[in-house]
Amino acid sequence: MLSGLRWLALEAKHLDRAREFYATHLDLPVAREGGGEVVLEAGETDLVLREPGGVPRGGVHTHYAFAAPPDRYRAWYDRLAPSFDLTEFDFGGAKSLYFYDPDGNCVEIGGVGEGDADITRVFEIVLEVEDLPRAESLYRSLGFEVVDRGDQRRRVRLGGPVDLELWEPHLGIADARGGLHVDVGFAADDPAAAAEAVRDRACAVEELDDGVRVRDPDGHYLTFR
Repeated sequence: MLSGLRWLALEAKHLDRAREFYATHLDLPVAREGGGEVVLEAGETDLVLREPGGVPRGGVHTHYAFAAPPDRYRAWYDRLAPSFDLTEFDFGGAKSLYFYDPDGNCVEIGGVGEGDADITRVFEIVLEVEDLPRAESLYRSLGFEVVDRGDQRRRVRLGGPVDLELWEPHLGIADARGGLHVDVGFAADDPAAAAEAVRDRACAVEELDDGVRVRDPDGHYLTFR
C-alpha cells in the first residue's frame, strides 16, 4: 500500500542552528528553504527542519536512523567521535552509533544497506504511542508487518517502506525516546485507499491538493502522496 518514505520532519527551536548542525556534521545538502522550514537531502529521504508554528509540527525528541553502507560506517564513527559522546551498539554484526542534535533528537547512523552515498536514506523512525496494540493495528492496516517485539520494553518493530518502532513511553539505547507529534510523508500508489484503510481509527483525515493527510490517535501525522 505504501511504497516509500518521502520525508521526516523535525521541530527546530532555532532553525539556523539546526540547519548548521546537519550541514556541518552530516554534510546534508539543502534542497530548499523558506516559510519557516529547511529541507535537507538525506539520500532518498527529505529531512525537514521546521520552526514551531502551525500543524503539522515536526517531531520532538524523535529517535530516527540514517542508513550508511557498511563500508562507510567506520568513517562516520571516526569523524563524529571527536565532537560527540557516541554510543555504539552491535545488532549481531550490523553496528549503529547514536548521538544527539541541538533539539534533543537522537540521531542514529546504522551500517546497513547499499549505495554510493555516505548516507542513503532514513531507514528507521521511532514513534511514542499510548496504547501499543492500538497503534500496531493501525500501522498493520497500512501494510506494515511485525518483525520483532520487545522482551523487557513495551515496543514492537514493524517492517515496511521504513522500519517503524512503536514504543510505549520509556528510554531506549542512548536514553533515546520515541518521537511526539511526528510528521512523516509516504509515497502511496493510491493515497485515498491508504487513508480509507485507517479512517475508522484516525483522529482526522484531510484531503490535500496532492494527497491525503491522516492524524493517528497518538498525534502523529501521516501524509500519503
